[in-house]
Amino acid sequence: MIFAAGLGTRLRPLTNDRPKALVEVGGKTMLERAIAHMARQGFDEITINVHHFADKIIDFLEDKKNFGLNIHISDERDLLLDTGGGLLKAQQFLDGDEPILIQNADILTDLDLRAFYDSHIASRALSSILVKDRNTQRYLLFDQANCLQGWINKKTGETKPQAFVYNPNQHKALAFGGLHVVSPEIFPLLKQFAQGNKVFSIIPFYVNECANHLIQGYVHNGNYKWLDVGKPETLAQANEYFKFG
Repeated sequence: MIFAAGLGTRLRPLTNDRPKALVEVGGKTMLERAIAHMARQGFDEITINVHHFADKIIDFLEDKKNFGLNIHISDERDLLLDTGGGLLKAQQFLDGDEPILIQNADILTDLDLRAFYDSHIASRALSSILVKDRNTQRYLLFDQANCLQGWINKKTGETKPQAFVYNPNQHKALAFGGLHVVSPEIFPLLKQFAQGNKVFSIIPFYVNECANHLIQGYVHNGNYKWLDVGKPETLAQANEYFKFG
């Protein structure tokens, strides 16, 4: 699944007339680059959620004949559902017994997605989250076995879940990398967590569930390219990196 429904506010004015996923990086849209990388790694059925300028994404995919893949549209034009709500709404396209690879449209990477996916299967985790050692304010906190324990906002000192105590000697603070693999058992848990709310983020769900289910951090120690192109400064860097292809 590719999350492509966001408003892209950080990329205005580029997103004043198009969705963020259709902003070009080195002459190709973010969405095309994400789809192409998934396809190269053997993923041939993709669900894409849409909201902001949804018709333009639908038209783009029709023009490209879905890149020869089986692509589903999860339509959020009536209400933008955030990542947790978006995943839950897309369940109709994702039902089955196989894990689901999820990527934010504004993350461009050459990460070995198949190795990530296979690692998740081997772990029997509820979710595997790509995490990176990078500077940010909000971090996921893992034990030495890379099992999720909690969350912290290092600017404010706020931690979650309730009563969780952060110990820098015991917990590794790592940033979410915009990709995760989830097992199908996640859907009833998402419904229970939502309590009827349609709009919710998946990160608080992970933090809430980590005491009850294995949610593992996936740390890839090899060299791979990873770019968050959701901001003007990083978009400029990505354009430079991809200018030759």
